[in-house]
Amino acid sequence: MEKLGLNEANNNPITPLNFLERTATVYGNCKSIVYNGTVYTWAETQKRCLRLASALYSLGISRRDVVSVLAPNIPAMYEMHFGVPMSGAVLNTINTRLDARTISVLLHHSESKLIFCDILYLPLLHDAISLLPPSHKPPQIIPIEDPYEQNVPKHSYSLTYEQLIESGDSQFNWIRPSSELDPIVLNYTSGTTSAPKCVVHCHRGIFITTLDSLVSWSVPTEPVYLWTLPMFHANGWTFPWGMAIVGGTNICIRHFNASRIFSAIHDHEVTHMCGAPVVLNMLCNAPHNMRKPLPGPVNVMTAASSPPAEVLKHTEAMGFQVSHGYGLTETGGIVMSCAWKSEWNKFPASERARLKARQGVCTPSMVKIDVIDEYTGKSVAKDGITSGEIVVKGACVMLGYLKDEKATKAAIKDGWFYTGDVGVVHPDGYVEIKDRSKDVIISGGENISSVEVECMLYSHPVVNEAAVVARPDKFWGETPCAFVSLVEGIHSGTKPTEKEMIDWCRERMPHYMVPKTVVFKEELPKTSTGKIQKYMLRNLAKEMGPPKISRL
Repeated sequence: MEKLGLNEANNNPITPLNFLERTATVYGNCKSIVYNGTVYTWAETQKRCLRLASALYSLGISRRDVVSVLAPNIPAMYEMHFGVPMSGAVLNTINTRLDARTISVLLHHSESKLIFCDILYLPLLHDAISLLPPSHKPPQIIPIEDPYEQNVPKHSYSLTYEQLIESGDSQFNWIRPSSELDPIVLNYTSGTTSAPKCVVHCHRGIFITTLDSLVSWSVPTEPVYLWTLPMFHANGWTFPWGMAIVGGTNICIRHFNASRIFSAIHDHEVTHMCGAPVVLNMLCNAPHNMRKPLPGPVNVMTAASSPPAEVLKHTEAMGFQVSHGYGLTETGGIVMSCAWKSEWNKFPASERARLKARQGVCTPSMVKIDVIDEYTGKSVAKDGITSGEIVVKGACVMLGYLKDEKATKAAIKDGWFYTGDVGVVHPDGYVEIKDRSKDVIISGGENISSVEVECMLYSHPVVNEAAVVARPDKFWGETPCAFVSLVEGIHSGTKPTEKEMIDWCRERMPHYMVPKTVVFKEELPKTSTGKIQKYMLRNLAKEMGPPKISRL
C-alpha cells in the first residue's frame, strides 16, 4: 500500500476547459449560442474557441498574460471563457458600467496585454487608455463588431475579433495548465462597500465550483439558459462553463428589460436563468400588457444580495421556480444554497417565501460554512438570533487578491475565508444573512439589521426598491435612514409622504428599528449586477448630517 499514490495517470491538472471537447462530441449538433439571428452549434463553438486560442498564441500571448474583455452578454464574451485560457492566458472580464478612470486603474493594475472591446464601448475604452500613466504600455485593442447594432462608432483597427477568429487554427493543441492552481481568471469586486480588489481564481477552483453549481441547482442536460446575469460578474457564477457540461443553449442578449426577458423566455422556451433580486423585482413590477405566458417551468437562481421574501412570493406567483444561492466574487460562484425540503411545500406562500429568503446550507463541495462570534471565534448558537460573521472553507475560495498580500491575509486566516457578512444560524441549521458587517446600524446601543428593515419596506405596496443605511444622530449616535424608489405609474396624489412611510413602518416593527428618515429617489444607485451601492447612500446620509430634532 505504501507504494500507491499519485502517478501520471491519476495526477493531471483539472480544468473546466476540458468540458468543451466532451460537449462537442456529445452535443455537437445541438445549439450552443443564439444571439438575434446568429446560431452556433457546440461543434462550431469548440472550433471557434480553438481558433481564438490559436490566434492569441500567434499574437505572442503566453502563459499567465492577462487578456481583458469589455463587452456585454454577446457570443464573443461567452467564447472567451474558453478561448482565452486555452491560449494559456488569464481572462479578465471588465464591468461595462464602470467609468473610464476606474477601467484605466484596472488595466494598469492587472497589466493587461490585450483587450477585446465591444464596438459600442470603444469610446469608453479610448478614454480609459488615455488615462494610463505615460510609462505604462497600453494593451493591444481588438474591437468586437456587431452586425445587429446601428449607428456604431467608426474605428481604424485593422484586426477585428472575427478576423482574429478566422486567422486561427481549429486543430490547435491548446495550452493546458501546468498546475491546477494556475490562475484562470482575474475578477475585480463590484465595490459595493469599498474600492474594488482583484480576485484570482485557479483552474481547480473554477472546475469544482462549476460542477457544484450544477448539482446544487439540479440542472438537467440540454437546458435553455437566458443570459440575464452579466458574464463579467464573477464569470456569470461559472455558468459559461456549466452550460457546456450539460450541452445547454445559451440565449445571449445585449440589453434587457422586463419586456425583453418575457419575450426571450417565450420565443426560445427558456428553462433557466440567473439574476440578482433586482431582476426578480423588475419582472414583478412589469405591467401586465408587457408580460407573456411562460412556455413551461422557468427555473431562476437568484443571489448577489438578499432577496426580500415579498419579492420571492410575487415572482413565484407568476410561475417562476426560484432557487436562492449565496456566493461572492471571492468564492467564484454559489457556495451556499437554500436547499429546499419537500415538507415545506405544504406551507402558505408567505411562509415558503420567508424560508426561501434564507441563504441556507453549504453546497456539496464546500468543506464547511459557519457563523462565528467576532470576539470568541466560536460558533454562534443555532437560535436564529445570535449573530456573527459568516466564514467558509473549500476549494471554491480564491487564491487571494492580486498584489495585495495584506488584504489576502485579512480575509483568509485561521483556515477560513471571512466573508464580511453578518448572519445567524436557525435551529434547523440553515444560515440567514442579516447584514454586511459595514451595514449594521448601531442606534442607542441596539444593533439594527438594515436587511430586516429593507424586507419590511419591500412589503409596502408602492415600494419598488429600498436600502437602509446609518445616518448620524446627536442623541442616538446613528439611526436608520431609508432610501426608497416607488413603482412606476403612481399618481402624485397617492405617493406616500415621509411621515406616512415612517408611521407605516412603526405599525409593523419595533420602534427602535423604524427609519427616522425616508428619502424618495427615482432610482437607487446600483452595480451592473443589480446590487444597490450602499456606500454611495452612506455618503449621502453622512452629508445630510444629524437631524436638527432627534425622533424618538
